[in-house]
Amino acid sequence: MVEALPKNQTAKVIGNQLLRCGTSVGANYRASCRAKSPADFIAKMAIVEEECDESIYWMELIAEAGLMNEKRLTDLKNEANEILSMVVASIKTARSRK
Repeated sequence: MVEALPKNQTAKVIGNQLLRCGTSVGANYRASCRAKSPADFIAKMAIVEEECDESIYWMELIAEAGLMNEKRLTDLKNEANEILSMVVASIKTARSRK
C-alpha cells in the first residue's frame, strides 16, 4: 500500500511513518511472545496496541489528505482494527490473571 502512494514529500513522510509503525506491530508482538513475566508481556503488548493504533491513524490521515482513495484503505483499516481489538482483549485477559 505504501508503494502505491503518490511520489511526493507528504506521501513519503506519512508512508514512512505507516511503514515503521505497521512493521513494529509484528516485531513487538513477537517480542511479547517471549516475555519473561506477565508484567513484561503486558508492557510489550501495550506497545503493540500503541503501534497498531498509530498505524490506523496514518491510514486515516492518508485518506483525509487525499493521498489514496479511502475505499482502497477500507480492508486494511478493518484488519488493523480487528488486530487492535484482539490485542486489547489479550491485555485485559493478562491483567485479570495477574
